[in-house]
Amino acid sequence: MTQTLLTLAEVEALARKAHAAQTDKAGRPYAEHLQAVAEGVRERGGDDEQIAAAWLHDAVEDDALSEDWLREAALTPRTKEIVLALTKREGEPAESYARRIRTTSGALLVKVSDLAHNGDPARLAVLDEHTRARLTKKYATMRALLDLPPY
Repeated sequence: MTQTLLTLAEVEALARKAHAAQTDKAGRPYAEHLQAVAEGVRERGGDDEQIAAAWLHDAVEDDALSEDWLREAALTPRTKEIVLALTKREGEPAESYARRIRTTSGALLVKVSDLAHNGDPARLAVLDEHTRARLTKKYATMRALLDLPPY
């Protein structure tokens, strides 16, 4: 029996529910970040599989949804691959993480959108100086590892 795939609206609702109790470093609802990444993917010409992955890109890493859930979810194999590519493993070197993103079809566009939102100066401006400096360096390093130009 063929499984009916989740619609983008259903993926969005799932992601919002999974991250409902989570906030970002500025105390904002985490779903705002997911929405910004998904919109960024759409604006950059991403397809529905990439948009679905954008909604779910932090779900496994943040333990909002399990890897087992992802494996069984009514999503395309490509969407699942992108989510797993974007899931940083504990203790994983940044170089390995970046290599996986670069070599997984469709993952780089989602990460570009993620980095664009994370590195948004307006978003960083509300953080304390130490956190802002640490994150700015972290995002610049990842952009370099992904062969992306600096901001």
